[in-house]
Amino acid sequence: MLREKLKKSYNRALRQKRTRSRISIHSDLPRLSVFRSLKHFYAQIIDDKMGKTICSASDSELKDVKIKPVEIAKEVGKLIATKALAKKVEKVVFDRGNYKYHGRVAAAADGAREGGLKF
Repeated sequence: MLREKLKKSYNRALRQKRTRSRISIHSDLPRLSVFRSLKHFYAQIIDDKMGKTICSASDSELKDVKIKPVEIAKEVGKLIATKALAKKVEKVVFDRGNYKYHGRVAAAADGAREGGLKF
């Protein structure tokens, strides 16, 4: 059982490393990183040159909690886009981490695009 857990976390780390290596090509742009847990969804825009988070958003900032998780992720995407545009960040690179571009992750990307971010 321990071996299975180690293999799972190792494969997850490899997927994340592979994704980040492709993102490093566009290192002049900040990256929009997403994290999803079983209950919550988070997004942040990170400037890798400075090593600082420009802005962040999570589902705890939303008022309406009676909607589906995919719709919550889309709202978080719109929220991060409005915060980024207020900080004069218009173009980003989307960092899906070790997650598939599907479901909540894709919804967050669509919400950020609807909010005005370009990637």
